[in-house]
Amino acid sequence: MAAIPTPFIQVAQSTLDTLRESLQGDLFAPGDAGYDEARLAWNRATNQYPALILSAASAADIVLAVRFARAEGLGIAVQSTGHGVVTPADGALLVLTSRLADVQVDAESQTAWVGAGAKWGAVLAKTQEFGLAPLLGSSPGVGAVGYTLGGGMGWLARKYGMALDSVLRFEVVTANGRLIEASDAKNPDLFWALRGGGGGFAIVTGMEIQVYPVATVYGGDMLYPIEVAREVYTRYRDWIASAPDALTSSIVTMNFPPAPPVPEPLRGKSGVILRGCYAGPVEEGEALFHHWFDWIPPIMSSFRAMPFTEVASISKDPEGPMPGVVSGAWLRDLDDETIDTLLSYAISDNGSSPLTVTEVRHAGGAISRVAPGATPFGHRDAPLVLSLIGSAATPERQAVTQEYMDEFKRALEPHLSGVYMNFLGAHEAHARTAEAYSGEAYRRLMAVKAAYDPDNALRFAFPIPPAVAG
Repeated sequence: MAAIPTPFIQVAQSTLDTLRESLQGDLFAPGDAGYDEARLAWNRATNQYPALILSAASAADIVLAVRFARAEGLGIAVQSTGHGVVTPADGALLVLTSRLADVQVDAESQTAWVGAGAKWGAVLAKTQEFGLAPLLGSSPGVGAVGYTLGGGMGWLARKYGMALDSVLRFEVVTANGRLIEASDAKNPDLFWALRGGGGGFAIVTGMEIQVYPVATVYGGDMLYPIEVAREVYTRYRDWIASAPDALTSSIVTMNFPPAPPVPEPLRGKSGVILRGCYAGPVEEGEALFHHWFDWIPPIMSSFRAMPFTEVASISKDPEGPMPGVVSGAWLRDLDDETIDTLLSYAISDNGSSPLTVTEVRHAGGAISRVAPGATPFGHRDAPLVLSLIGSAATPERQAVTQEYMDEFKRALEPHLSGVYMNFLGAHEAHARTAEAYSGEAYRRLMAVKAAYDPDNALRFAFPIPPAVAG
């Protein structure tokens, strides 16, 4: 086992034994078999050493463990898949919710109950049995609840909104160990905060969401050579100006790794990828994309009518754990200057860029038609959002990649409009959380934090501090 950082809170063995006897799930302390596996996050760039790790088997387990942690003076972190770790859970109680993976669908009301540990792939499979779809993201391996707490912009976003907009209620354990509901009718202030404010207000054990009648879509991706990147970007800018809400799309500059599973002709090269999903009649989707097929034939294309169960094939996100650095921001425009900057930083010329993916997603549509203040989620008026991803296997490479991303975004600053928390790594989340919200929403989030977690026990999520009285 790796060396544990110091200082490190020690809990008496007799106290741990008493807690273990009360739990349905498993409890790991440093030195226990299973501890090193349990502390891992999906992003292997995260390295954390909790004082205790609870693999919860029920909401009751979480209630007991939270009360124990508060009595012992431990902070509390929560993790389902570990895709979005903001602060390593060093010296804390780490609550793993992955076993709380129940998914139930009510086809008549078009709703679904989603346990805190359920991944979107499981939710999609259950809902598609009834011709219904959740507002999942590009990867079915991401945890549904964590994704939703931060916003959630997927391939149905322009038609149906952000994932947070589909939530009807949450079941949560509060920072003082109470199991309660948060909805428009019960604890509405907490319900408001959880829809975009992250998981620092309470531990979500499950949520009820609206699901939508989507069974078949027209979607896929097409690849163009990097030599026509500027033309592709300008054509994309003009194309989305009149795009219907049923179309959610993005444009990507990709620097392909020089190894399998990348096809041999693409290894070590760059390309421009158009991605899209049309959630309407297939013939309408086909007609929309004639704009591209009738222009310059792409090198390759996967566009087709597909069952929504195959929506992950559009982005082809990696399934297994990997180390990486991520960043992002809302974009005001795709004018010529923005495109110049994007391409100069995104394209790798003999290793000049450490980025793997530079993606610009088209926002607007239903995302922008939510009443101001209805949720804390900010920047709904931004037409585009930027996502940056770099693979970084060592701490040194992580530092280089993060510095490059910072420089990239400084160059884009005149065209940026705040941040989207789900696209930020820990480095930026700690410095820029307030930029994700309006000033009024951020002050209100701090007030809700003070009401439900005044001691900031849940301090490992989005860093929103409790408001100070007076």
